[in-house]
Amino acid sequence: MARKLRNALVVDVESTCWENGGPPEGEVSEIIEIGVCRVSLRDLSILDRESILVIPTASHVSPFCTTLTGHTVAELTDNGLFFGTALSRLREKWNSDKLPWFSWGDYDRDMFTKQCERTGDPYPFGRTHTNLKFIFAVAEGSQEVGVEKALAWSRMEFEGRPHNGGDDAYNIARLLKRTFSKT
Repeated sequence: MARKLRNALVVDVESTCWENGGPPEGEVSEIIEIGVCRVSLRDLSILDRESILVIPTASHVSPFCTTLTGHTVAELTDNGLFFGTALSRLREKWNSDKLPWFSWGDYDRDMFTKQCERTGDPYPFGRTHTNLKFIFAVAEGSQEVGVEKALAWSRMEFEGRPHNGGDDAYNIARLLKRTFSKT
C-alpha cells in the first residue's frame, strides 16, 4: 500500500566563499549552514523551520563570507555541528531521506552531493529533488531569477536576512506556496 506524503522540505545552504570567487589553494567551498523548512503538501503552509550551523573543516570563513552570510568563525565553532552530525539531524529530525525536497536552483543539491562524496558521509536526501527556481520561471513565463527578485516579482518582501540559510529557506517556502497556489 502506498504511503501518502503529507510534507515536503525546502532547503537552502550557505557555503564558505571568497571575494575573488574560488577558494584559496588547498581549500574547498563547503556548507556552513543548512536552512530547512517543513511544508504541508495539503495547504502549502510552513509548519516549522530550523537553521543548522555547520563547522567548516576544509576551508576558512573569509571576511567576505562573514559579511555576506553574517556567520563568524566563533559562531560556527561554538554553535555548529560537524557535517556528518548535521546530516544525521536532517535524517532524524526532518526525515530528509523520506520526503521530497525543494531548493532554489541546483546549487544546494550539488553542494550536498560534492561534500558527501568528499567526506564519505551518506547523502541525506531521497531521490525527489525539485528545482523551484525553474518551476517559478516556467509558471511566471520569465527567466530564472534569484530569491529576492522572485519575491519582488510576486509583490512580497524578503523576511529576514538574505544569504542566511534559515531565512532563505523560509522565503523560498513562501515562494513555493505562491507558485503552486497559482497553478
